[in-house]
Amino acid sequence: MFNWVFLATKFGNVVSPEGKFSVRGDAEYVRQAFERSLKRLDLDSVDLYYAHRIDKNVPIEETVSAMKELVQNGKVKYIGLSECSSDTIRRAHAVHPISCVQIEYSPFSLDIERDDIALLKTCRELGVAIICYSPLGRGLLTGQYQSPDDFEENDFRRSQPRFSKENFPKNLELVNYIKELAKKKNCTPGQLTLSWILAQGDDFIPIPGTTKIKNLEENIAAVHIHLTDQEVKEIREACAKANIVGERYSKQFCSNLYGDSAPMKK
Repeated sequence: MFNWVFLATKFGNVVSPEGKFSVRGDAEYVRQAFERSLKRLDLDSVDLYYAHRIDKNVPIEETVSAMKELVQNGKVKYIGLSECSSDTIRRAHAVHPISCVQIEYSPFSLDIERDDIALLKTCRELGVAIICYSPLGRGLLTGQYQSPDDFEENDFRRSQPRFSKENFPKNLELVNYIKELAKKKNCTPGQLTLSWILAQGDDFIPIPGTTKIKNLEENIAAVHIHLTDQEVKEIREACAKANIVGERYSKQFCSNLYGDSAPMKK
């Protein structure tokens, strides 16, 4: 099976027995986490290894140097970062080529295009691919949710500002536009959204999560949905006009987005 599966794993997020969240990117942890991943996966190597978040107490050069060792030892083919700043990518890339950056990107989350963040600009300058997580807005852009009450009681999304009872109806405005255009294209809202992301360039790779085979098949079929240049433009204009409210994470986790690495040790 693994001859045709591209397998990625990641490290960085640590939760203490007391439930406290932290990030580790020190060389020792990079190696330990990788060996534990191999044991769980019952494999000798993986295709891609991510630093899932940036440790603000450890220079990114130390983190990537440890990841580079895994590449040199034949354990990893490619390395990537996630939720990092533009400057951190540059510093990391100077140690070893960064193949991709995993970042949230969808019609709800276009921040990587902003001039002050400059993440997309830097990635394209360095030839780094954009791996788009939550491309369907954590399910909202599938059009199947109309209220926070549609989520299970223990669903992670219930705690996120974008999905609060106050913000949810406002964010549905963009969803409803996507749904109407999807009807015209004879596809699902999710397929339309994924097709639009793919239209941003060959360096955009959406990775929608799913637990059901039928949803997986639906997502894969999005590659067959062709959007005209005008349709791509109209969706972008709808995104620009939409009043998206609520952060994509709670305050606790927002502090780790677009993370800046600690300065190099002298």
